[in-house]
Amino acid sequence: MRVRRYRVLHRTTYVYSDVVSSSYGRAYLTPREFPGQRLLSHDVRIDPVPSDRSVGADVYGNTTLYFHVTAEHRRLEVTGESMVEVTGRLPPPDSEPWEHARPGIENGPLGVEFTMDLNPPEINPDIAAYAAESFPPGRPLLAAVTELTARIYTDFTYKSGSTTVSTRVADVFLARKGVCQDFARLGIACLRSQGLAARYVSGYLATNPPPGKPRLIGADATHAWATVWLPGGSGDGHWIDFDPTNNKFADERYVTLAWGRDYADVPPVRGIIYTDAKESTITVSVDVAPVEV
Repeated sequence: MRVRRYRVLHRTTYVYSDVVSSSYGRAYLTPREFPGQRLLSHDVRIDPVPSDRSVGADVYGNTTLYFHVTAEHRRLEVTGESMVEVTGRLPPPDSEPWEHARPGIENGPLGVEFTMDLNPPEINPDIAAYAAESFPPGRPLLAAVTELTARIYTDFTYKSGSTTVSTRVADVFLARKGVCQDFARLGIACLRSQGLAARYVSGYLATNPPPGKPRLIGADATHAWATVWLPGGSGDGHWIDFDPTNNKFADERYVTLAWGRDYADVPPVRGIIYTDAKESTITVSVDVAPVEV
């Protein structure tokens, strides 16, 4: 079993053209713990120091940090630092037809929430028809997901800056280009169009430098992928992570931060500010550095 340990440094810096008198923030920067991932240490540093901060869990079990900065500032920096251990995981044997993976009422909230479309809707007839090509009757679920992942990887072009966090899945589908969060959301919409439960995952992907080249500090970025539910095993079944951006199932290089129904549930950092500033910039730096186990 492959085990990898990583030091993750995630820094978000906001710079404003005028004084900010008050800043409220919410951060999802604490990696989750579950079978296959252990959180060894974690800290979030905020500059200026908040006058108030609290940590809690959201409805999906993600750790979320709330903070309020009342000192006047033109620059705000939020830095999450974690040590995480990830164990390589393989999908279970694939034998059941995908139709058997449609959750029912006996699966509780799972049977409703993660199968439902968003509001406003993301699923349209074109997306449902695209998904149906990979889900003929009786096909094993993971075989269908494998093909869907490969088709998104092949049919869509990764282009940084081509979309924003508010870009609709239908627009990505028509443009045939986007970034990792777009492809994850497209995969989720495809699965839900077939009555399957799927969720959005926010996290990091440890990258490998070109041969002979050193790792570039801060060159990594936040990543997004999707996960599909299938019945069986212990508990309420399995969640299997797949990454349409890289045409693969998740392995020991994937560090999970948080999951929800969509990106809007788990953005790394967001907030509200009070200011007369007309301009602002945001800089995000992420480094996922391997550590000897």
